[in-house]
Amino acid sequence: MVRVLVADDEAMVRAGVRAILARDPDIEVVAEAAQGLEAVEAVRAHRPAVALLDIQMPVLGGIAAAERIHRELPGTAVIMLTTFGEDEFIADALRAGADGFLLKADDPRELLTGVHAVAAGGAYLSPRVAARVVSGLRSGTMACGAPAGRRPARLTERESAVLALLGGGLSNAEIAGRLRLVEGTVKAHVSAVLAKLGVRNRVEAALVAWESGLVGRGADRQTPRDGTGTPVV
Repeated sequence: MVRVLVADDEAMVRAGVRAILARDPDIEVVAEAAQGLEAVEAVRAHRPAVALLDIQMPVLGGIAAAERIHRELPGTAVIMLTTFGEDEFIADALRAGADGFLLKADDPRELLTGVHAVAAGGAYLSPRVAARVVSGLRSGTMACGAPAGRRPARLTERESAVLALLGGGLSNAEIAGRLRLVEGTVKAHVSAVLAKLGVRNRVEAALVAWESGLVGRGADRQTPRDGTGTPVV
């Protein structure tokens, strides 16, 4: 059962999101919040697997709440669920540690897919958000932070291989099979990669892999995907 927190300052939106999630018998909404600080406290109290956060909430905004949850309560994955799909909001959310980004106008099935993806340790961007990320990367208007092209030079050969496959959307189990490693070793490599790159999650690491050209070398080139095999960019 995937335990979920829903945070939005509009009661009707919370009710609608709860109704969508109720369609899936493997998802349970364990708490609601009407503002960001309340969301952080609810995560601390209920320890959900996933927190769905709106961007604009009183007292503490969704992006600031995502950053606190990521820093203080890393066992909870964060998905931004918002009407604001501008590049700056997407980039700020990913830098804050969000594991997914969905628009309220997306197909409701995207919400269910995204919740399961991040709960399984993956990442998820809805197709429309992914399109904006691709466009932003190509135009240079969206980046993860420091120049990505120089970051992979700090990695070992094995870590670079892991990053390339992570950027291609492979799960830890798939990376383990490709590199003939045990999954626990892959998890350790992924943690090392995130730390060395100075990124907060697999989404940012995947963007670094693409920006630096690691993805696309030979047969490893494929559309970045989340942990369930769904395209993220």
